[in-house]
Amino acid sequence: FLGLMYYFVPKQANRPGYSYRLSIIHFWALIFMYIWAGPHHLHYTALPDWAQTLGMVFSIMLWMPSWGGMINGLMTLSGAWDKIRTDPIIRMMIVAIAFYGMSTFEGPMMSVKTVNSLSHYTEWTIGHVHSGALGWVGMITFGAIYYLTPKLWGRERLYSLRMVNWHFWLATLGIVVYAAVLWVAGIQQGLMWREYNSQGFLVYSFAETVAAMFPYYVLRAVGGTLYLAGGLVMAWNVFMTIRGHLRDEAAIPTTFVPQAQPAE
Repeated sequence: FLGLMYYFVPKQANRPGYSYRLSIIHFWALIFMYIWAGPHHLHYTALPDWAQTLGMVFSIMLWMPSWGGMINGLMTLSGAWDKIRTDPIIRMMIVAIAFYGMSTFEGPMMSVKTVNSLSHYTEWTIGHVHSGALGWVGMITFGAIYYLTPKLWGRERLYSLRMVNWHFWLATLGIVVYAAVLWVAGIQQGLMWREYNSQGFLVYSFAETVAAMFPYYVLRAVGGTLYLAGGLVMAWNVFMTIRGHLRDEAAIPTTFVPQAQPAE
């Protein structure tokens, strides 16, 4: 998916990639560090403590090359930031890169043992994973599909750019609701699991902590439904593009052209 970013963002923006050198550093740093970060998923398990600590250290180190890649993707729009306002496909790609930066900051933070002692096995972890999976992986894939579809079938343009805009807002609002709700749910869940009374007994049974998650699951379903609705809009848009239809709508301008003022 980073490969998709490095290829399709410059293509859609019609700009060269910001820094080839930074992309090489980004690639090799990820290749070297990521293979040591896996134990951050296994804190407070039977895994030897030294291996857990190793995973935590390399996870924190991963923050630097990950954000190097995010900056490389964002800075590709240097000199063309107005495209975010006028091009919904670029807007979708930039939001995807923003979610990449957010999730690759959140992951190293959650790998710290003191933070992980609260987040471990809670909905917070699920929210983190889905902000990366739906926000980063999903959105950059949508952008790549929108770029490729007219070219693969030799069409002038997509069936409807307005529908791309609808997809963007449905998907963005959906994943924001989805992830934010799970962050709050996970913190509450972790705090309930570690709540003890004056006699040293757990205050809440496991069943009570599950019941407390119900309103969060309802809101999670709302966010997921919005995201799914955006995907259905995209499917229809792509299908109609393949069929060769064009919706009658004004083309999105690439630049702002001021109108001449009438003479007084």
